[in-house]
Amino acid sequence: MLTVPVRQLGESERRAVERLLDLDPFAGAQVAERITARGLAWWRAEGRVLGYGSRRNLESICWLGGNLTPVLATEPAVAAYADLLAGEERLCSSIVGRADAVLGLWDRLSAVWGPARDVRPNQPLLATESLPALRADPQVRLVRAGEIDRLFPAAVAMYTEEVGVSPLADDGGRGYRRRVTDLVRTGRAYARFVDGQVVFKAELAVVTRRTAQVQGVWVAPEWRGRGIASAAMAAVVRDALLRVAPTVSLYVNDFNLPARRVYERCGFRPVGTLATVLF
Repeated sequence: MLTVPVRQLGESERRAVERLLDLDPFAGAQVAERITARGLAWWRAEGRVLGYGSRRNLESICWLGGNLTPVLATEPAVAAYADLLAGEERLCSSIVGRADAVLGLWDRLSAVWGPARDVRPNQPLLATESLPALRADPQVRLVRAGEIDRLFPAAVAMYTEEVGVSPLADDGGRGYRRRVTDLVRTGRAYARFVDGQVVFKAELAVVTRRTAQVQGVWVAPEWRGRGIASAAMAAVVRDALLRVAPTVSLYVNDFNLPARRVYERCGFRPVGTLATVLF
């Protein structure tokens, strides 16, 4: 029997939540960014923050919104979250976080939330705080507001290739275009253009005071195999470290060996393993 119930956290426990997130700054980066921006009030945060542990000793949290993300979830915490969530309709589009917690949740929830569209059990989580030793591509730069129409098709291609579904499916891409536009507006979208076409792109999809998390890395199919990715990523990492955050982090599918070699050349080191369940 579970002796510590899960409860929904509010703004009064924000300091305790932030202390926990500081203990796992890379795996919990997306949750940290949301809480910094919106707090813990569910009507502002577009999600709920569940907590495991007493008010004096908060042990773990779990973000429940568009994604379900456990942070510092031990086996008892995973069991407690699953116990609560099994009685709710699934609204999230994915479960993502440290592999042991995500796979533990999925073991307990698959019977009621399944089937999953894809389960990715081994995604190395990487980080660096050092400027890359290799030369950065000088043609990789921040995307300008007037270039969104050129960036958007590349972003759609990347998303479809990586996630397995098109971001245009639900609303014709309006929501995804707003996201891409916001990344450009806030100085988080990078690209290399050749004759007006995007041949490389990447974004700082998550930014906290501890890390800038790179996502959406993509090379145009006709440019793959030419060796442009390492220098392009070096440019992204260099700018992010000098301008945005003290570390740069990302996660990658274990089977994507070319990308893993690129990240290793740019100085990334392993800091854990994530897993993702996609619906």
